[in-house]
Amino acid sequence: MTTTRPNMTRRSAMRLTLSGLAVAFAAACSVQSFSCFTPQQSVSTGTGSGTSAGPIAAPSSGPQRFKIVFLGDSLTAGLGLLSEQAFPELIQTKFAGEGYSLVDCINAGISGDTTAGGLRRVDDVLDPDVRILFVGLGGNDALRGLTTGQTHDNLAAILDAAQAKGVGVMLAGMEAPTNLGKDYQDAFHALYIQLAQQYKGRVAFVPFLLEGVAGNPALNQADGIHPNEHGAQIIADALYPRLRTLVDQIGGGG
Repeated sequence: MTTTRPNMTRRSAMRLTLSGLAVAFAAACSVQSFSCFTPQQSVSTGTGSGTSAGPIAAPSSGPQRFKIVFLGDSLTAGLGLLSEQAFPELIQTKFAGEGYSLVDCINAGISGDTTAGGLRRVDDVLDPDVRILFVGLGGNDALRGLTTGQTHDNLAAILDAAQAKGVGVMLAGMEAPTNLGKDYQDAFHALYIQLAQQYKGRVAFVPFLLEGVAGNPALNQADGIHPNEHGAQIIADALYPRLRTLVDQIGGGG
């Protein structure tokens, strides 16, 4: 694969296929619960003074854009789909349809990306207009054999980088494939729960990005891993109300 309070009472095995091998995701929790958080104050977007040979541009008098950046892998990028069928673009359409004219959803998904890759580029995607960072990374870590400790630390560093800039965060969990063994599966699942507890009250948490989609052939492409347009719509339908709540909390309506 190139990819408020969690309910931990159920985990269902979901069979997927990758390169002809069976891979399963265990859906640890329902995506319908997530941790509320108190948004931090936004950092100033003003620029420092300096000399210039030309005239100084006047500050924009228009309303400030409200960007939501989706930092992820192929699941976010929409591998195998048209650009407008990827779930960040579907969420953008939902915001526009409800009159959120200032909200811009930015798809920063890159196929094959890991949490290490996301950490390397997080500062680049957090421009001054970004108010919410959605983090949907980790599936490729498992497929590439990164330790769960590495995945945890990379994700924590991404969350810290966003919060240091006053950006609200939503973290989506993933699950490890069964062919890596139950011990790894359990540890991989646990790292997201640890992060949810570690950042409780500061980060919104969606336990499983592919809740209701993984393992359903009717909602996935032929590889059995990447959602088709119907699966992407289900992801967007599940995430949108939670993101809209964060936008309203931070003050991005308009």
